[in-house]
Amino acid sequence: MARIGVFGPILLSKKEMKRLLDVLVSSVALLMLTPVIVLIVVAIKLESNGPVLYGALRAGKGYQRFRLLKFRTMFIGADQSVATLQHLNLYSNTADQAADQNASIMCETGCQDCVIMYTREGAISCERRVKEATTGKSAFFKIKNDPRITKVGKFLRNTSLDEIPQLINVLKGEMSLVGNRPLPLYEAEMLTTDEAAMRFMAPAGITGLWQVTKRGKKGEMSEEERIELDKEYAKDPSFRHDIKLIFKTIPALLQSENV
Repeated sequence: MARIGVFGPILLSKKEMKRLLDVLVSSVALLMLTPVIVLIVVAIKLESNGPVLYGALRAGKGYQRFRLLKFRTMFIGADQSVATLQHLNLYSNTADQAADQNASIMCETGCQDCVIMYTREGAISCERRVKEATTGKSAFFKIKNDPRITKVGKFLRNTSLDEIPQLINVLKGEMSLVGNRPLPLYEAEMLTTDEAAMRFMAPAGITGLWQVTKRGKKGEMSEEERIELDKEYAKDPSFRHDIKLIFKTIPALLQSENV
């Protein structure tokens, strides 16, 4: 508990302190970043057609769904090629490759039992097809030198500027500044064991223990290592820990890897 006095002592819980920090920092950051936001919007529109922002359904704390906002960094239609790129997934093993080559995640004509959802870049995909295409495979999807990313998008990703719109999610209370990364729905559905589900006890965050550790580590981080870091943060989501992670995030924003 913390005490702040104006007209008398006021007790704030850890949860309230975290929310106060989220609102103050995200509000000030959005105001200060307004000129940068304008430049990013212009750059995106000049390079490629399509919306500047995209909203993708994500699973946050307690598997609660919300629409995560980002600046668009890929060409329109990028999601349709996810299945054909599974053989390049940094989290996949070679046994998955053959099955991934012809997998499709788009809704088929007459598909009656699927749930339509918005995925990366705002493309509409079939939730059931996504689950079928990834059954028995890694819960995470990430590739190096992704051909779907635009030139402006590559810069935005390497500088983490594509995540600025998530400050709006923070203001709305859907995310926190610090937490575990919210996952696409089909990835979250693959992490339902008691051990893996522990990561969803923590709030969804823009930055967190995994991001700071990843950027300071040479080589790729395995799926198991990432889940362990998420679980570690979920066990200690303290206000003091959040402050430390925020300061560690600042020098780690510039990353050299093309993922």
